[in-house]
Amino acid sequence: MRKPLLFVAPATCLFLVFLGLYLRREQLAQVPRPKFLRPDGEPRQAASTAVADEPSTATATTRHETLPQETRASYINSIMDPDADDPPRLHCPKLDPSRYQHLQIGNEEPVSTGIRYFFALDLRQCLPLLPRLIGSVVEAIRFLGPEHCALSIVEGNSDDGTGEVLAALRPNLEALGTTYYFSTSDINPKEADRIKRLAALRNLAIQPILDAARSAPNNEKKPTFSSNTTVVFLNDVAICAEDILELAHQRDHLGADMVCGMDWTYVGRDPTFYDVWVARTLAGGDSFFEIPPDGSWDSAWNLFWNDGAARARFRAHRPFQVFSCWNGAAVFSAAPLLEHAVRFRAPRQGECYQGEPQLFCKDLWFYGYRRIAVVPAVNLEYSNEAGAKIKEAKGYTSRWVGAPGLEDDTIEWQKEPPEKIKCIPSYDKQFFEVWNKTQPGT
Repeated sequence: MRKPLLFVAPATCLFLVFLGLYLRREQLAQVPRPKFLRPDGEPRQAASTAVADEPSTATATTRHETLPQETRASYINSIMDPDADDPPRLHCPKLDPSRYQHLQIGNEEPVSTGIRYFFALDLRQCLPLLPRLIGSVVEAIRFLGPEHCALSIVEGNSDDGTGEVLAALRPNLEALGTTYYFSTSDINPKEADRIKRLAALRNLAIQPILDAARSAPNNEKKPTFSSNTTVVFLNDVAICAEDILELAHQRDHLGADMVCGMDWTYVGRDPTFYDVWVARTLAGGDSFFEIPPDGSWDSAWNLFWNDGAARARFRAHRPFQVFSCWNGAAVFSAAPLLEHAVRFRAPRQGECYQGEPQLFCKDLWFYGYRRIAVVPAVNLEYSNEAGAKIKEAKGYTSRWVGAPGLEDDTIEWQKEPPEKIKCIPSYDKQFFEVWNKTQPGT
C-alpha cells in the first residue's frame, strides 16, 4: 500500500513552492497557486506581438544575441541529430516504426494533399530543453513526412538564447521541406488577466491554420489545412518522439477528437500529477485528485479516488475518457477550429474561473467533439533531469505499448458529459456548476 504524500510545510510554504513552479514555466503553467487568486485590474497597455504570416517572414523583434555562434550551432546540431548528446538531454528510446507506420504520409502522395500534422508550441526561457523537445518534434516530423508537416512556435522574448536557437532553425527545417512559422510575442501572462493572455498565446500558435483557412482556394503561397489536419500542441516538456507518435496513434486508433498524456512535477520525493486545475473526470466532473479547502495536497497520490473505471484503466495504462485534459501535451483534430471557430479563450462573465485548456475542452463538448481521452502510457515532466526521473518511475511509452502480442485498447465512448463540473476559483470556494453554463443558447 503506497503511503500518502506528506507535505510537512504549512500552507504558506506550499504556496511558495507552487508559485516557484509557475514562475519557472512562465507562459503555460497550468497548476495555479494554491489559492487560485483571480487576476484583478486591467492590463497597463495592450500587448504587442510580431507574428509571421508566411513561413519565410522574419520576426519583427530585434534581438540582442546572447549565445556564441558555436554554442548556437551545437544546439542546432543537437536538435537536428537524434544521436547527438551535447548539450545533454533526456535519453529516448529508438522508435519502433512498425507501430506508427499507418501515420506516415508516403512520398508518393502529392504535397497538394496539404498539411496533415501541425505542431504548435509557446516557449520561453527553456534553452536547455530545446534539444530534447524540438529534437523530438523534428524526429517525429521526419517520420511522418516533412512536406506534410508544419511547425509553429511563438517565443516569449527569452534572454537565455531560446529565441536565437529557434530562429536559427529555419534553414534546417526548410531544407527538410517542413513549413516553419516562428514569431515572438511580449504578451506577459504574469500581468493582469492571466488566462486571457495565456489563451492569446495559444491562439497565436495556431494562427497559421486560421490564416490559411481564410485564404483564397487558389492561393498557392500558403499551405493548406483541413479538418483532417492533426494538431499536436506541446508545452515545454521533456518529450520523446515515441510519446508524440503514440498520442497521434491513439487519437487515430480510438477515433478520438482529442487525447492527452499525463504530466507530473516533483515537489517532494514522489511525483505529483501536475495539471490538476485543468483536468476533470468523466464520471463526476471532478478533479483528478481531491484538494480540500485548506489547499493540502496530501491526497495527490490518490488519483481518481471517486472514479473507479478511470482508476482501473489508469493503473493498467489503458486510455480512458475524460471531460477535460491537457497534461503537457494534447493532440486534437483541426475540425473544431475550422468548422466551429473554437478558440482558446478566457472565462465569460458569470462563468467559472478556469484555465483556457479546460474551456477549450468545454467548447469541444458543446460542439459535439466529445471523444476526449487521457493516454496514461505517455508520462511527461518539464526538464531533462526530472523527465529522466519520471520515465524511470512511470516507464517510457514503449514499455507499455511495445509488449509482444499487445492489442490496442478501445473506449466505449460516453456521449453525454457530466451534469456538473467542479469549479475551483480558489481552494476554499470549490463548487460544482452545470457543465454548459454561459454556452450560447443555454
